[in-house]
Amino acid sequence: MNYKDTVNWMFQQLPMYQNKGKSAYKKDLSNTLRLTQRLGKPQDGFKSIHVAGTNGKGSTSHMLASVFQEAGYKVGLYTSPHLKDFRERIRINGIAVSKHFVIGFIKRNKAFLEANNLSFFEMTVGMAFDYFAKQKVDIAVIEVGLGGRLDSTNIITPKLSIITNIGFDHMQFLGDTLDKIAAEKAGIIKANIPVVIGETHEETKEIFKVKAKEANSNILFADKLISEVFESDLKGSYQKHNIKTVMQSVKVLQQSGFQISETQLKKGLLNVVKNTGLQGRWQVIGENPKIICDTAHNKEGLTYVLEQLRSEVFEKLHIVFGVVNDKDLDTIITLLPKHAIYYFCKPNVQRGLDARKLQSIFSRNGLMGTTFISVEDALNKAKSKATEDDIIYVGGSTFVVAEII
Repeated sequence: MNYKDTVNWMFQQLPMYQNKGKSAYKKDLSNTLRLTQRLGKPQDGFKSIHVAGTNGKGSTSHMLASVFQEAGYKVGLYTSPHLKDFRERIRINGIAVSKHFVIGFIKRNKAFLEANNLSFFEMTVGMAFDYFAKQKVDIAVIEVGLGGRLDSTNIITPKLSIITNIGFDHMQFLGDTLDKIAAEKAGIIKANIPVVIGETHEETKEIFKVKAKEANSNILFADKLISEVFESDLKGSYQKHNIKTVMQSVKVLQQSGFQISETQLKKGLLNVVKNTGLQGRWQVIGENPKIICDTAHNKEGLTYVLEQLRSEVFEKLHIVFGVVNDKDLDTIITLLPKHAIYYFCKPNVQRGLDARKLQSIFSRNGLMGTTFISVEDALNKAKSKATEDDIIYVGGSTFVVAEII
């Protein structure tokens, strides 16, 4: 199989959360352990940092990787989902894993993967860990896929665990209260390994403290300890929380022997996009009219993004919007501005919500607009309608943003 065949096989033959949602979620680590056993336990062959959280874990992971790169380390970075190409998920010093490695990994392990019915996510984690071990990275930043306790990545013993924040998302898997969601995220706290919590929430603070005490793990709340926030090339107003998380994390990692100067920390935060290839975070993709896209897709994420949108200067606001079909729209619809002109679209994944259904729900709530057959069509119409002094915002889902960058 060539690269395209290989990736298509991974996408089509196996349950994949990106497309199928709940049916692809496995509440068990046994498959991942079975695969890594076959691969010679690659997760034990490199140092790591484990990053969980409802929002901000992707940005935080990329910031940390950038900082380590500026400090001269060889840095593995594992994140999900990808926007354009599967290989974005597995990088070393910002460079995506080679097509050759992806093809070879699947070829060598295909019979095993099929026989054991591994999910897309399980095999991808195995591939990433195998790659990082073989390439002898100095440190790997590993982003949790979903939750924490039962996530496929949770077989590592990191140098530091990070939980950015807790909010309502993926409740069909993680529970319907902040307590339950926090308990799942707290599952990445390991015995005698420090943990940094990015944002303190009164409802969940004690859950983390209790879990950390049980694990004899030193717990630090970044927002209570960091006052000065360094600048970053990631310009979303919400990034200030992630920057504090990274700054506190670097302090902990310095204490455990990593050599990172303040200059390298500042430089890393300023060069995240250049060093890691991160996209889709308050990304300006056009001017006159200004076009902004962001992957925020839940209440907490959209609250920050829409707050920042309101601070922009514009005549009219055009919003290109699409979601997946398991999104709890009740939690986000009240956040969205009624004065905007909406362009409803369906992201091109199985889980995409039909644009006409989205329009129907929005119109009942006083948000008016037109439906389009694709994200591209919706954006093109918004561009043709907007004047130079307007703003176009594209979002609602990672998969909507993926189609236009």
